[in-house]
Amino acid sequence: MITHLALLRGINVSGHSMIKMEALKTTLEAIGFQNVQTYIQSGNVFVDTEEESPAKVGFLIKQEIFKVFGHEVPIVVIAKEDLEACFKNNPFLKEKDIDTKKLYVAFISTTLQSTSMNDLRISQFKPDEASIDGSRIFIKYAVGAGKTRFDQKYIEKKLNVTATIRNWNTVTQLLNLYEER
Repeated sequence: MITHLALLRGINVSGHSMIKMEALKTTLEAIGFQNVQTYIQSGNVFVDTEEESPAKVGFLIKQEIFKVFGHEVPIVVIAKEDLEACFKNNPFLKEKDIDTKKLYVAFISTTLQSTSMNDLRISQFKPDEASIDGSRIFIKYAVGAGKTRFDQKYIEKKLNVTATIRNWNTVTQLLNLYEER
């Protein structure tokens, strides 16, 4: 069995695309996923399956959510190694006295090119900062995620990808849950 972590974007936010986690768990178990575990209401779902392809797992989950709940939900599926790389490669963690409440990770549906940073035009969003690492963008917001235009919608539009952003606390908790499985 392979454990995959599906990051669902845009559910249970401001009353939109509401899906109860218990109903999601039951739905995913009904299509054959095992050891389904959710973390908080914003759509972090661990599943065990024989399926190796993260893209196929994401497609199956997306398809079932649409069929059962009627919501078109973008999904990025990641492995434990992706979360471990967040801790190893996040350049902002090396800063002295870093406020981790301002750190976020955008998980991207595909590996980004080295030129993607230019495409993002992050300089327009100073003093926010970003760094690309494969299929992740490490973000340090100067004020906070709610007060910036450098968000998931901007990233998706500029790079033509699916993206979902998690705060550093959630990334930490998800890695802990992966290690407990």
